[in-house]
Amino acid sequence: MHRILLALLPFLTAASAAVPRPGSGPLPGTGGAPTAPVAVVVELFTSEGCSSCPAADAALRELEMAQSVSGVEVIALGQHVDYWNRLGWKDPFSSPAFTQRQRTYAEGFGTGSYTPQAVVNGRYELVGSRRQALAETIAKAAKAPRATVRLTRTAAGELAVHITDLPAGTAPTEVALALTETGLSSQVGRGENAGRLLRHAAVVRELRTLGSVAPDGTFSATVPLPLAPGWKTPNLRAVVLVQEKASRHIVGVAALPLSPPGGAGRN
Repeated sequence: MHRILLALLPFLTAASAAVPRPGSGPLPGTGGAPTAPVAVVVELFTSEGCSSCPAADAALRELEMAQSVSGVEVIALGQHVDYWNRLGWKDPFSSPAFTQRQRTYAEGFGTGSYTPQAVVNGRYELVGSRRQALAETIAKAAKAPRATVRLTRTAAGELAVHITDLPAGTAPTEVALALTETGLSSQVGRGENAGRLLRHAAVVRELRTLGSVAPDGTFSATVPLPLAPGWKTPNLRAVVLVQEKASRHIVGVAALPLSPPGGAGRN
């Protein structure tokens, strides 16, 4: 018996080496490569005139920079509403279009419009400064089925958008393009934040609808990207949303930095 065990020892040693230890990660060649993170959109309705908003901006900016929600790519869409502008400080990034978008969400959620309000993938809303709740909501939203959204730059610098694989049962959807810029800040001179330097998460510079997804669940378009002279190209991204028209649920998203043509983004 002793001789048999000695003869088997090399085989037993080799077999035990091939069994991964808990937490040791996938073995080479076993197909255990990490999967791409799931993109989740956080829309923050905010204003430089609101004293409660800087904390929400900081929370979203931190999530955007650290990407600390496991398995998720957090895509920030800071949308500055204009209804605070009459209270002492006109937010230079505000737009009535963002105010209207927030009102549409509020009607669906049965809430009034308020700041700072975070809307996650069009499905959940909460006070944007609640950091832990925001991270948990992002992780929950990432579990929903999603479409495939692919973005590329053409040689002419336009944005090519291709959408496929809508989740089963998706209602009629539309496709929207947001152009965002990071690194923006303001020295506020009046209002509730007078004297403060406010630094923002990615600010939406432009938001427009590109069209509707076809009945077969696909969408393709090539979109020009006119950029304002004051925008800093290295800080810009194109974000494409696939959103149900009735529920406003976002069922697909991808982002692409507006670096020189040739890049690609997919989710």
